[in-house]
Amino acid sequence: MKQVGKRLFQYALQFKRTIIIALVFLTIAVAAELTGPFIAKTMIDNHILGIEKPWVEVEENGEVNYAGKEYIRSDRFSGEVTEGQPHVQIFQVGLQYYLLDEVVVFGGQRSVEGGELLVTRDGEVTAYPVTALSANEVFEFFQPEVRYLIMLMGGYFVLVLISAFFHYHQRYMLQVSANRIIKQMREDVFGKIHQLPINYFDHLPAGKIVSRITNDTEAIRELYVRVLATFFTSIIYMIGIFIALFLLDSTLAFATLVIIPILIAWMIFYRKFAGKYNRIIRERLSDINGKINESIQGMPVVQAFGREKEVREEFELMNEDHFRHNNKLLNLNALTSFNLVNFMRNVAFVGLIWYFGGGTLGVGAVFTMGVLYAFVDYLNRLFEPVSGIVNQLAQLEEARIAGERVFNLMDEPGVALSEEKVARFRGDVVFDDVSFAYEKENYVLKNISFSVKQGETMAFVGHTGSGKSSLMNILFRFYDHQKGKISIDGIDIHSISKQALREHMAIVLQDPFLFTGTIASNVSMDDPRISREEILEALHKVGADDLLCSLPNGIDEEVREKGSTLSSGQRQLISFARALVFNPPILILDEATANIDTETEEVIQRALDVVKEGRTTFVIAHRLSTIREADQILVLDRGEIVERGDHGSLMEEKGRYYHMYQLQSGAERQSAS
Repeated sequence: MKQVGKRLFQYALQFKRTIIIALVFLTIAVAAELTGPFIAKTMIDNHILGIEKPWVEVEENGEVNYAGKEYIRSDRFSGEVTEGQPHVQIFQVGLQYYLLDEVVVFGGQRSVEGGELLVTRDGEVTAYPVTALSANEVFEFFQPEVRYLIMLMGGYFVLVLISAFFHYHQRYMLQVSANRIIKQMREDVFGKIHQLPINYFDHLPAGKIVSRITNDTEAIRELYVRVLATFFTSIIYMIGIFIALFLLDSTLAFATLVIIPILIAWMIFYRKFAGKYNRIIRERLSDINGKINESIQGMPVVQAFGREKEVREEFELMNEDHFRHNNKLLNLNALTSFNLVNFMRNVAFVGLIWYFGGGTLGVGAVFTMGVLYAFVDYLNRLFEPVSGIVNQLAQLEEARIAGERVFNLMDEPGVALSEEKVARFRGDVVFDDVSFAYEKENYVLKNISFSVKQGETMAFVGHTGSGKSSLMNILFRFYDHQKGKISIDGIDIHSISKQALREHMAIVLQDPFLFTGTIASNVSMDDPRISREEILEALHKVGADDLLCSLPNGIDEEVREKGSTLSSGQRQLISFARALVFNPPILILDEATANIDTETEEVIQRALDVVKEGRTTFVIAHRLSTIREADQILVLDRGEIVERGDHGSLMEEKGRYYHMYQLQSGAERQSAS
């Protein structure tokens, strides 16, 4: 978690300016919001219950006129209080207010009987003569406080507006920062995929890779959008609340600090179990995505062989396992999160009642009503961020596991895209004692040696598994050979970057891949250096004129995913045009005519005779009739060259090539008849 957390933090640092500003705004908003209980305390103690303070009788400019006499509250009296100067005091018992003609400092239980105020404390009862006040008389004493109450309420309303303003902007800025972080992360992950070797994709299904780019990064986005925002907000709130509690009463504030170690202990305990569940959940989700992708890709085969039920059952097993572990995580959250916060809240309020309410019994402390209100308010507010942190622990753990998976992908060894440029190749290719294995010492190519001059055509034939495609894979550097040397124009292909090498080569695969877009974008691969005229010329050279005439929008015709609306022949024509428009000095045809009908093959064969001029062409042939004009033909068997020569010389040898050609010719004649 430490390494994952550090890397997630480093991503956040890329947008630290916005985040810091958001946190400053959050601090201002919290400070403005947390002044509320202090203002309420002032309103209660100084202005609502403040009328119980002593009132000094004055000759003029008093605040209150009672029984023909002027009075002003003692804390607002600016002059000196002389000995014997008349004072009165007001007390509330139940809903009734009483006036006492002297100043008394006491605490205890109050009651009124027979015109006397009885105060009971520690078993002793003291009586004071009092006068009941009417509602109008009580209002006279409250009247001076109204303007102060209005001022305080107005000030609090302004602070609420300030808090709302800064809350909005801090939330907006944190959300924007989170989205930018995830945008950057997705771009980095997607860029990393292009740096990974082809063999990485041989072992990991496409659906699992897609899951890491989409589902896992989305889980991480929730970390920045919700979890960290909640944690930042909660921590600042808790700091502000603890400061306020210490200002009110340090003893009780120290007691409430016990919440912090409980919270930390709970997070450690939670991670121990939730991490295990989340890791399995993310893996199962990845498996589900892989299974869905595989099923969609192979749907024709599934339906053709009637395996729908079996495929559905396999999917249901994965889905059930995902559901079961999700339930375990939900149970963990439900059994602990709410209970923890609720338990802590109840304990805190029990302590609060004992501390404040016990004051009248001599076991606690005596406080004003305003302080009591402020403490209750702050304690209520304190458990909101605590609850927020606890409730986000599940999302935090999910994001941690997702981050671990994403960074594992990003840590895979790859080759950074290079801007290196090399001069255009002539096309002289030499294989010098080359051996290659996909895994360890299991060589699929053994001691391969040959040379091809500029403009020549080299064809490779052999049974399935003989190593034909492997030759092209290492020439194109999809994989790197382990022994020997491959050079182009005398330059070792390992001495230049893959991008620089492939810039002067083009390949046409047996199963052409078309991207969603238009015919033009599939031919040019959206390279701005390629004009529409060049696209049209390439399509014309491969004989795609009939295709363009049949489409209402020509080269702007929409192509859906993988070219599903086009025939295999049409897709191959576009794939040929794609290779030719880049004008490569080296052209590779990997059984490019295997899936094309005879008529289309003749069109392409005529086009190839033109475009091969001046280019070195490698052909992996399935139909031997298409390579009769090749300058060299290599016959492969189990990774070794067993025959070499042109068509005529190989036919004269009457070896493997001769028998393969005769078999195909006989099959074709029988099919035609």
